[in-house]
Amino acid sequence: SGMSWEHIRIMVIIVGITVVITFGLAKPISAYQMGESYARNMGVNVKVLRIALILLSSLLSACVTAFAGPISFVGIAVPHLIKLATHTAKPIILIPGCFLGGFCDGIARTVFAPTEISISSVTAVFLVPVVIAAMLRKQRM
Repeated sequence: SGMSWEHIRIMVIIVGITVVITFGLAKPISAYQMGESYARNMGVNVKVLRIALILLSSLLSACVTAFAGPISFVGIAVPHLIKLATHTAKPIILIPGCFLGGFCDGIARTVFAPTEISISSVTAVFLVPVVIAAMLRKQRM
């Protein structure tokens, strides 16, 4: 609420540029997932990559939070859901999957239309079990 097309335009520009840069880093990210020494051997400047990833993820998180408001658990659970569903950790698949995986807002807006329920309620129903399962699985290991 309270958003104008000017706000949307600014958000699209910021997110679009950041996503393009992130896709450009898909190969170094894949190398980094194999381990720091592997990434270094492949010619990746690990220190610069870490700083870039922190800045990009911070920018995306800040932009989405500033324009859409805080959405509990979505940023934490959706990547894990997509990773479990696709059985891969490749950024080229995970990044678009995470964009498509954030479906809770659509559910919150349409299920009880014309009344909207809180997106936090919808995310809690769908994603709290995922977080609990991930915590239990981690505990067993």
